[in-house]
Amino acid sequence: MGSLSPWHLAILLAVLILMFGAKKLPDAARGLGRSLKILKAETKGLREDEEDTSSRSSDTVSQDTRQLPNSSTTASASDNQKVDDLQRQLDELKQPDQTHKNAS
Repeated sequence: MGSLSPWHLAILLAVLILMFGAKKLPDAARGLGRSLKILKAETKGLREDEEDTSSRSSDTVSQDTRQLPNSSTTASASDNQKVDDLQRQLDELKQPDQTHKNAS
C-alpha cells in the first residue's frame, strides 16, 4: 500500500507528460542536470577553499608559535622597565602624602 508499484509510476509519468508536454520535459530535465552540475562545482570549490584556509591557518599558527619565544623575552624586558618606572612614580607620589600626614 505504501510503496509505488510500476503502475503508479506509469500513471505518474503519463500525468506529467499531459501536464507539461513532451517538449518541455526534456528541457526541464536538462535544466535540472545543469543546475546539479553547477551545484556540484560550487560545493567542490567550497571544499577546496576550506582545505586551503585550514592549511593556511595551521601554517600561521606554527609561524606564530615560532615567534613567541623571541617576542616574549623582549616584552619581558620592556615590561620590567615599565614596572620600574611606575614604581618610581608611585614612590614619588607617596612622599608628598607622607609629609602632609606627618605635618597634621
